[in-house]
Amino acid sequence: MTRADLTEKLLDLKREKSWTWKYICEQIGGMSPIMVTGAILGQQKMTKSMAAAAAKLFGLSKSEQTLLNEVPMRGTGTPMPPTDPLIYRFYELVLVNGPAWKALIEEEFGDGIMSAIDFDMVMERLPDPKGDRVKITMSGKFLPFKYYGATGNAMAYGLKEE
Repeated sequence: MTRADLTEKLLDLKREKSWTWKYICEQIGGMSPIMVTGAILGQQKMTKSMAAAAAKLFGLSKSEQTLLNEVPMRGTGTPMPPTDPLIYRFYELVLVNGPAWKALIEEEFGDGIMSAIDFDMVMERLPDPKGDRVKITMSGKFLPFKYYGATGNAMAYGLKEE
C-alpha cells in the first residue's frame, strides 16, 4: 500500500462514519489539529503512539499503522501554482507579502530564515457580524545563516548587528 492509498482509505472512512476533523484530532491527540489533519492527509509523520491511536480509531492493519509513522514525501499532490482557490490564496499571500515579510524579518533578526521545521501554527475562527474571519498565527524559530569560512572579526552567523 502506498501513502496515497492509505490517505484515500482514511478519507473514505472519515466520510463513511461522518467524522469531523475535530473528532479525529481529539481521538488521536498528541499534536496540534493542523499536524494531525496533515498526517491523515499524508503530509506529516505521526509518532508511534499517535499512529497506534489512529490505527485503533480507523481499524488499520499493523503495516498501515507503521506507514503513518514513516516520514512522508511532503508537498506531493499540490501543483504549483496551486489550483485550489483556498490554497491559492495562501500562495498569493506569499507572492504579494513575501518580500515585505522578508524585509521586516531581516531588519528585526538579521540574515536568516524563519524555520518551517521548528514551527507552530494555530487557526482560530473570529466571529464578525460582516462575516466570520479566519485567524492564523504562525511562529517559527529564527535560524541565522552561517557564514562558513568566517575568520578574524567577521561574523560567523547572520544575526542582527547592533
